Amino acid sequence: MSRSLPSPTLADRLQREWLTGGPLSTALWPLSALYRAILAVRQAFYRLGLLRVETLPVPVIVVGNWIVGGAGKTPTTLALLALLQSRGIRAGVVSRGYGRDTSGVNVVSRHSTAREVGDEPLLIHLRAGVPVAVGSDRVAAANALLAHAPDLQVLLSDDGLQHWRLPRALSLLVFDERGLGNGRVLPAGPLRQPPAPPSAESLVVYNAPTATTPWPGFRARRALRGAVSLMGWWQGQPATLEALLALRGKHGLIAAAGVARPHRFFDMLADLGLTVQPLPLPDHADFGTLPWPSDAAAVLVTEKDAVKLTPQAAGDTPVWVVTLDFEIGDGFAAALDAHLTSLSLLP
Repeated sequence: MSRSLPSPTLADRLQREWLTGGPLSTALWPLSALYRAILAVRQAFYRLGLLRVETLPVPVIVVGNWIVGGAGKTPTTLALLALLQSRGIRAGVVSRGYGRDTSGVNVVSRHSTAREVGDEPLLIHLRAGVPVAVGSDRVAAANALLAHAPDLQVLLSDDGLQHWRLPRALSLLVFDERGLGNGRVLPAGPLRQPPAPPSAESLVVYNAPTATTPWPGFRARRALRGAVSLMGWWQGQPATLEALLALRGKHGLIAAAGVARPHRFFDMLADLGLTVQPLPLPDHADFGTLPWPSDAAAVLVTEKDAVKLTPQAAGDTPVWVVTLDFEIGDGFAAALDAHLTSLSLLP
């Protein structure tokens, strides 16, 4: 007797209609109109000076996306930090710290936990080795970070496009294969703000094989770099492709991913010839309880998950951390350098 597939949930249906439109999206359009009106009023207040954009002593580069869900902000931030570091520019990062249990402003350290500062800020600090501060008020986080590291020359705001109090000298708009979805703002569509042609102080990055909006931009190249044991990852050991490919043909592999689009991770593993049992988890899953059976042969996780998983908590199950290569090519570095020169960060 065949088992019937579970019926799609209302959330599943809304996610589909966010891409294509449909009756549910249309029914929510009045709420989207209200949301657009609120955004328009806020923008008018800033134009009239009733609300003020704050000033900071260093320029700010904002990395964000208009569409909700994982478009690739954190990999883009890491790639941008690598480019800045290669040019000798000292950069720090401010972030909201989504999912943390604390409030106020916190400066991230190697001893911080994801519960204290959020998984993505902790990953950025560990991977890039740059100062990071979290706070729902990005301006307060920026001031705290500059007090902590006064030699910083530029700040990156991870996901701050709609935080208009924060000044920005340059914005990186990240799009994935969903593009602009159905073109509607929340909740009838997936957009955080109405679409409009990017300004001259913006660069568009496509975390997709081709451009998915009408605007020119730079395509990111995404590939799995390799794997390293969970213990080795916490010790700072590099991942290797040899270690990842050695898992080909291994039975009982589980791939767990608590990210916004976990099937992207599963598909990349399959493309390398690994046979895995996919275990999609909620975005920002905290791993307070291990989600896989205790007799699992081995488990593969993303770095975003690894920051919430200590080797002691993983127990006897072999856990491999799979890392990502994310490079923005085809002229992006030259376009970035032109902006950095205009900001006096390059000669």
